[in-house]
Amino acid sequence: MNNRKKESANSDTNLIFNGNHTGAARDIFEKRMGIDDSVINRIIGAGLNNAVNFVDVYFEYGIANSIIMEDGIIKSSSKSVSMGVGIRSLKGDQTGYAYSEDFDIDPMLHAAKTASAIAANGSVKTFDAHKFNEKQEANHYKISHSISDTDIAEKIQMIQRAEKIAREYDKRIEKVTVTLADATKFVQIYTSEGLLLRDTRPMFRMNVQCIAQDGENIQQSSSGVGGRVGANFLTESDHAADLAEKAASRAILLLGAKQAPSGTMPVILGPAQSGILLHEAVGHPLEADFNRKGTSAYSNRIGEVVASKLCTIYDSGTVDYDRGAINFDDEGNSSKENILIENGVLKGYMHDRISAEHFKTPFSGNGRRESYADYPLPRMTTTYLANGESEQEEIIKAVKRGVYCESFSGGQVDISNGDFVFVPTIAYMIEDGKLSYPIKNFTLIGNGPDAMSKVTMVGNDFAFSEGVWTCGKDGQSVPVGVGLPTVLISELTVGGM
Repeated sequence: MNNRKKESANSDTNLIFNGNHTGAARDIFEKRMGIDDSVINRIIGAGLNNAVNFVDVYFEYGIANSIIMEDGIIKSSSKSVSMGVGIRSLKGDQTGYAYSEDFDIDPMLHAAKTASAIAANGSVKTFDAHKFNEKQEANHYKISHSISDTDIAEKIQMIQRAEKIAREYDKRIEKVTVTLADATKFVQIYTSEGLLLRDTRPMFRMNVQCIAQDGENIQQSSSGVGGRVGANFLTESDHAADLAEKAASRAILLLGAKQAPSGTMPVILGPAQSGILLHEAVGHPLEADFNRKGTSAYSNRIGEVVASKLCTIYDSGTVDYDRGAINFDDEGNSSKENILIENGVLKGYMHDRISAEHFKTPFSGNGRRESYADYPLPRMTTTYLANGESEQEEIIKAVKRGVYCESFSGGQVDISNGDFVFVPTIAYMIEDGKLSYPIKNFTLIGNGPDAMSKVTMVGNDFAFSEGVWTCGKDGQSVPVGVGLPTVLISELTVGGM
């Protein structure tokens, strides 16, 4: 196996990515690694050895590239290859999980037996060998040429252009860092129910960070773009210039920003990137594992009013080319558009297999994992609040004195009670119904259900974020998307830093 592993690691991606998201994965695992039905039947049989109810086998082969430019020079350029198989055995709510980085049969069987032993102790369950039926899903990231296959010289030219534009934007720009990262992940899932799914998952992200200085006043800002896109994305728009100008202009803007006031006041969330507040304050508490355990502020509240009637919130893995898009989740369940809150009423949670069976509800397609070394958890895909009817200008005019937030660096939430803290990066004071001056150094403090109940206006300018967010949970990180129209929350606490 060592020779085969070395051969795979040295192979160019263009030999295995052919635009067919299922065929590429088949080439990797069947033709190159020798993974066929007979091998899988032995693994699943071992995984069911202790009378567990269900076994899935998750294969992954990933290629990742990154280039970083600082101070006008390429500081680092890397390419990595990862491969492995994760085997999960389930008996009720009990999970047994083990993985192998070796595709030889003996270590895979050892992992399967380990997972089975963790999940349950009991009599041996009979397993009849399957002829696995491949399930075809809709493809939400159709590309013909991967960015991972793009020549490195082309990527470097794009980075250099962004760095030059940002540095020349203003003489007060002191430092520019540009990062370009891409990855292609090949996935193959088998289940003890006879199901087989294959996928090829592209990912791209480019980020520009600028540091501006005026005397002792030092500020920084960044901008990024990304998603599950192909090589045509690099040429269909001048992303280098757009990102450079946005990052540089924001850094210069912050040099003139004033200290934000403190107190309770109306807050307007701008479209797109502000959706990260929704992700943290509402999305995480609606992940079903917290609700299965009764530790979420939304536990046992299905059918109750939990937000303003203006709020209809979705989580969807079916947004084409979005960073949170998936054709199927990491348990092999179809990706869906799930309504979480409809006109303020809580309709459902985001499930993995365990929680769906616990709540006796259909799979929602939210069982996700970071890699083969991790077991699935209920996770968001792309979470968003649906469009409203108000014009943005009308919403701003409705505020006598308040804060308008354009973008955030992130935040955190206490799942048990919904309390949250967020850090806006670009924001403005609102005075007499107009955006007045930029403000800095403050946080937004509130409670998820309470804040959603205080949504008094929702704009008609919905937009998805630029595809830059990564979500962490229980030590696992997965790519996600967010979306939002302009939203007015009648009251939040603005706190100084």
